[in-house]
Amino acid sequence: IGDSLIASGFLSYVGPFDSLYRTEFVTAWLADLTAKKLPFTENYDFSLFLAKATDVREWNINGLPADDFSTENGVIVTRSLRWPLMVDPQGQANKWVRKMEGAELKIIDLKMKDFLRDVENAIQFGCAVLLQDVLEELDPSLEPVMAKATIKIGNREVIRLGDKELDYSQDFRLYITTKMGNPHYTPEVSTKATIINFGVKQEGLEAQLLGQVVQAERPTLESQSSDLVVQLADGKKTLMQLENDILRLLSESTGSLLDDVELVDILQKSKITSESVTEQVKVAEETKKKIDAAREGYRSASIRGAIAYFVLNDLARVDSMYQFSLDAYLILFNSSITNSRTAGSQDVAERCKTINNFHTKAVYEYTCRGLFERHKLLFSFQLCTRIMEREKKINKPEFDFFCYGGVVVDRSEQPPNPAPAWLDSTAWDNICELDKIPVFSGIISAFTQRHKAWKEWFMAPKPEQMPFPDEWENLVGLQRMCILRSLRLDRVNFAAGTFVAKNLGQSFASPPAFDLKLIYKTSTATTPLIFILSPGVDPTAQVMQLSEELGRNLANCALGQGQGPVAVDMVNEGTRNGSWVLLANCHLMISWMTNLEKLIDQYSEADPHPDYRLWLSSSPNPMFPISILQKGVKMTTEPPRGLRANMLKLYNTVSDDLFSKCQAQTKYKKLLFSLSWFHAVLLERRKFKSLGFNIPYEFNESDFAICHDIIIVFLDEYPDATPIDAMRYLIAEANYGGRVTDDKDRRLVNVYITQFIAEDIIDVDKKPLSSLAEYVVPPDGDLESYKTAIKAFPQDDQAEAFGQHNNADISSQIDDTATLLNTIISLQPKVIVEGEETAEEKLTKQAAAMKTQVPPVFHMAAVRATMDTRSDPDPLKTVLFQECDRYNTLLRTLHRALFDIEKAVKGLVIVTPELEGVMDSLLDFKVPNAWNFCYPSMKALGSWMRDLGARCSVFSTWIEKEMPKVFWLPAFTYPSGFNTAQLQTTARRNGIPIDTLGWDFAVLNQQPDTINQAAKEGSYTFGITLEGAKWDLENNSLSVQAPMELFSPMPVIHFKPTESKKKSSKGCYYCPLYLYPVRSGSRERPSFVISVDLKCGANSSDFWIKQGVAMLLATAV
Repeated sequence: IGDSLIASGFLSYVGPFDSLYRTEFVTAWLADLTAKKLPFTENYDFSLFLAKATDVREWNINGLPADDFSTENGVIVTRSLRWPLMVDPQGQANKWVRKMEGAELKIIDLKMKDFLRDVENAIQFGCAVLLQDVLEELDPSLEPVMAKATIKIGNREVIRLGDKELDYSQDFRLYITTKMGNPHYTPEVSTKATIINFGVKQEGLEAQLLGQVVQAERPTLESQSSDLVVQLADGKKTLMQLENDILRLLSESTGSLLDDVELVDILQKSKITSESVTEQVKVAEETKKKIDAAREGYRSASIRGAIAYFVLNDLARVDSMYQFSLDAYLILFNSSITNSRTAGSQDVAERCKTINNFHTKAVYEYTCRGLFERHKLLFSFQLCTRIMEREKKINKPEFDFFCYGGVVVDRSEQPPNPAPAWLDSTAWDNICELDKIPVFSGIISAFTQRHKAWKEWFMAPKPEQMPFPDEWENLVGLQRMCILRSLRLDRVNFAAGTFVAKNLGQSFASPPAFDLKLIYKTSTATTPLIFILSPGVDPTAQVMQLSEELGRNLANCALGQGQGPVAVDMVNEGTRNGSWVLLANCHLMISWMTNLEKLIDQYSEADPHPDYRLWLSSSPNPMFPISILQKGVKMTTEPPRGLRANMLKLYNTVSDDLFSKCQAQTKYKKLLFSLSWFHAVLLERRKFKSLGFNIPYEFNESDFAICHDIIIVFLDEYPDATPIDAMRYLIAEANYGGRVTDDKDRRLVNVYITQFIAEDIIDVDKKPLSSLAEYVVPPDGDLESYKTAIKAFPQDDQAEAFGQHNNADISSQIDDTATLLNTIISLQPKVIVEGEETAEEKLTKQAAAMKTQVPPVFHMAAVRATMDTRSDPDPLKTVLFQECDRYNTLLRTLHRALFDIEKAVKGLVIVTPELEGVMDSLLDFKVPNAWNFCYPSMKALGSWMRDLGARCSVFSTWIEKEMPKVFWLPAFTYPSGFNTAQLQTTARRNGIPIDTLGWDFAVLNQQPDTINQAAKEGSYTFGITLEGAKWDLENNSLSVQAPMELFSPMPVIHFKPTESKKKSSKGCYYCPLYLYPVRSGSRERPSFVISVDLKCGANSSDFWIKQGVAMLLATAV
């Protein structure tokens, strides 16, 4: 009875789970049966209990993988009473069902016009139907079929489908598959279908790849193994048949058994046959053990192949266009085995090593051509760490620290920072947490005693190449990267590349060059070639050039409204006569792509002309059909990087005729060069993230071409006096400025255009374009001489070329590292290592610790009663009430979520999708999205919690004691509301209209605790951080940052309302103040607060504009 009970539970509940959870379920159920003293088979096996060995062998022949997980899935599909809904991202279940059911199977999808008619016919005639590629919702018309809502009418069993009443055949079978990797089905679907997880797993893929490599290397061994499996299955089938015959005769026999001659003969024959078959089975099983032992020699090749596939498979979570099919991967794996063969003989271990090296490199090159540049290091690092993890060369606590860093919520027990001048609080958090890992024990003492030596290492331009002080130089590999991650986040990407090169090889740190002809040679007539587009790049010219070189006809169609039939005609024509078809901008007709998907399936099953090729181009789009991406060869196209490459690209678009077209040649050549520099600077400045532009704009060659024409027209029309102002306006405001939506970015563009389109560009020989000596306007010459001058530019751009400080590079590199680490964290498998804390234990501990950190809710009735007796200005009281209300909403959310987490871990409350999101974020030490509604923030969880406590304490002190004399401005969720309240207070006090008031800003060289009296007008504020510059206390003005000093604190600023008057902008920089580092903010919540007048000091306002200087109320640390 116990076996049946477990089998029932297995069939009903465990289908959606992977093998680890299935094992946990069965183990728990067996323990429960033992406790209740219910009998069950020792070493219970679900598959053996419900499936015959012969059936399993038949499934394997039809394409079902031979691992235990897949066999369990096969049993659930065939034995469950509900229709199977198979989660099948790799298409293995789909293929198995097709082969198992054969030619009689009817294959449909919900996008077919008459799919319901096919279902009706199958129901009546007892056929099998495969409903493939469903999403998270099924068609409501299938409801009666899913529910098996049959009705008995006399001897007939009928089902009502729509307005029809159909005879229901018991032979009807329905299979449903989805390619979605992690679908979320509603209870309505889940109760009517048995959801089965067919996603390929490491164990199953290893078994498949082992078969492939043994088949290729030792074909006789693999065929012998296959024959033995058949022999074992046939032997067991014979034994089962004999048992069934004996049982049948025994049940049919009447009278004495000894008088039944047939039964006696059968028993005698059965005994002889049984002994013979049993002996054969025993010998076969012994032989199988020997064969398996020989096959195990190739296990390392299958392990490496499986690791590489799952790294590839994870990339779909990085970008929806990164889809790779298992079929294509198996072809690549087999080609690696074949192409890695050498002339000499090798033993098995050496041969496996050769296959591994060749295949890993092949996977890297195959994948890199379809990845954007920013994801290539991620891929090689993931590949490297997964391989090393399997080889037990990665220490998990060290790797976890590398990913997450030091997360500290409570600093009360932390040792004091020995060098706060250069070691910021986040870096010290990292060092303190690092000290808890055994190999780093004592590093706190090392910093305390030798902080000067560590500072020397910290200040090095390339610290990853410098030795660590003292015995810490003995650290290796990932251990060195942990220290680098703690102190110099900007250099982690460089160190990661070195780490990959050292452990996998230099070629894995240097992506292969893009070669369209070579990529074309890897394709076939049934393989689409897909360009994944970047803004401002069009691959049409490259495809045209290749078609001309190879003598192929190319039909080109830019997709858009009404172009579907044109594209279909081109494809049909191409498959007949072998021409090429280029369908550009597929993302503009994403709804039509399902038609193209079917068209590709149709001609793939037919026999298209071998010369035919289908080229597609599309910007990344999550709705792009997965099957096309999986079948296709993917390529990324990106614009050139660097000032030099961008300027060369622009000059390559200028023909000799166009170059000589303008009559004022001297002026034209210099202004053209300066315009090219302007365009390149705008494009490349985006790499500095928020220090470059608030919003990254997609300027393209069309902008340059139009402005190029403007220069020619104006110079020809006005040969005597060059209309510089008109040119500047049309270029910066009408053309490039037409794309610019942020007024601070527009200000920057105008500063650049004033510098680069100017009289001295024309009049001064070798006019400098930046503070660097390499960048100047070349002397008069021909077109080729200007290209030569550009080629002499440095390969790598320094920040000074853009008017930026060198720290701007560091800031953007920190952002790049943060992106890399966050992506690595998101790709980490959610597994539990034996001996470590479970996720539930971590959450319980974390929730308990955070509950003590979350401030209490403000009791608004008491707050209002207290404030009513105060003489604080009414507008400021209103701001206080509004802030407390907003924080209360957040605090209640936090208290409720932490309470629910503790209950959810114990199974006392339902885990909703929202609560699951919060739990996942806390495990990754991130602030849950559900908590970000009160105010925007980029802080990690630990610093966010401390910041929340500090914010709330400002208002608690205000309520309990008095209005602050100096306001900590970051505490306000809406600082603009606080500023408006100050204007209202001044307007009421002085009896003047509020709209006549403006602001004066006085920077006081004082610390907040030295101010003993509140401001008479407006308020004293502090807590503001300066980014891109520092404040010179002696000269009371802006000054250039010190190296490695990305942020610097501002002194107290007096926000003083004054009657509006025209201010002199001379010597002042209007510095924008933002809520947090994302200067553009969001549509719902802009980041900009106000512009503050700051004295420029030794430099001009234009200098600080190009440096991207701004003030922030909160940083990301």
